[in-house]
Amino acid sequence: MASEFSRTLALLRRERGVSQRTAAGDLGVSQALLSHYENGVREPGLSFVVRACDYYHVSADFILGRTLSREGSMLTHEEVLSAAEPGNILQGSVLATLQSKLLSGAAGVLFGLLGKLEDKTAINAAAAYLGSAVYQLYRHLYRCAGANEKYFSLGADTCLLGAADADMKLSELRYARALRGQTEEQFPDLSPEALAAAYPGRNQSLTQVLSTADARLSGMTEKA
Repeated sequence: MASEFSRTLALLRRERGVSQRTAAGDLGVSQALLSHYENGVREPGLSFVVRACDYYHVSADFILGRTLSREGSMLTHEEVLSAAEPGNILQGSVLATLQSKLLSGAAGVLFGLLGKLEDKTAINAAAAYLGSAVYQLYRHLYRCAGANEKYFSLGADTCLLGAADADMKLSELRYARALRGQTEEQFPDLSPEALAAAYPGRNQSLTQVLSTADARLSGMTEKA
């Protein structure tokens, strides 16, 4: 929680476009102390958290990393999509941090639930699927940056021909087969109430990712 707070605190200041010295003065602390807070060296008291929330116009849950909405509620599908639009306040590192929180939180819940099943095949298949997705996205970034393709043993042409896509599909099939081998009684409670209790904060990330993806995929189906 401390690392989430310090990261969010620093990003909010940069987003507002004020120097650390100015923000420190407005928040009633020394620049050195604000620097400690932003770097996670020290943890602030409740009074500072309240002042920071008022100063940056966000909820306490948001600044503490417990929610992805500034107001403390779940972001809508439209808000997530519009975050990438030109002129939106969520740009650069702030937008990247938002998406990183969403995906890391959702993945944390997913693997937490898979861990309760204690099925190594399902866990490894899920990890392989997500690993290939990250590999493929990073490979595109690496290539466009002009880096040396010889860093990878998989040739660039083979990668472009869909090797990662094929591996993801195979991993998905192994994952689905492993889950079908479980009895219904073995699965953990997936009700919203149970997930919220077991994964406070992170559960919202899963809900957000599912909601956004569902809306996006439904839109594709309607256009087709």
